[in-house]
Amino acid sequence: PPAGPPPPGPPARGSLSLHRAYLRSPLGLLRLGQLVLGAAFWVTVAAHKYEGAAHFALFAAVLVWLLTLALFGLSLLGRWALVPWLGARWLLTNLVHDLALGVGLYAAATGIMGYKAGRRSYCNLPGYSQQCLYGAYLSASICGGIAACLYLFSGLYCLSRRCRDQRDII
Repeated sequence: PPAGPPPPGPPARGSLSLHRAYLRSPLGLLRLGQLVLGAAFWVTVAAHKYEGAAHFALFAAVLVWLLTLALFGLSLLGRWALVPWLGARWLLTNLVHDLALGVGLYAAATGIMGYKAGRRSYCNLPGYSQQCLYGAYLSASICGGIAACLYLFSGLYCLSRRCRDQRDII
């Protein structure tokens, strides 16, 4: 006897492609800068001996960096609708991430690393023979400060889009 049609399979997913408009948008470019400077911050801290409050600074930098990487990846692939509850509020999600987490945690981490650099400034003198962490702490605080500014700019960008009743990130 002739066989019937095969049973229907699972619905096909759309192909993955890059959302190039996002990559060229101000928010996409700011995200790239945040990822680069955030990685520079936590790699600089993690590559050197650190103690005390630098543990929090490293935790904050890695947490924000990972969340930024997730936001960037989902936005670049155009798949933010896959995130339950937050996908429908993607502009608001980006806004809260940038202003609350990005600016807040990077400002705190920058303050911590700046304070630690100030406490180690004596080892920057000529003739000091011990290992000096001043340069590492100072460069981490500079990267963190610039990253906090980039998060502020992207948060203000999202806020301006929200105030103009636009619901999309680009």
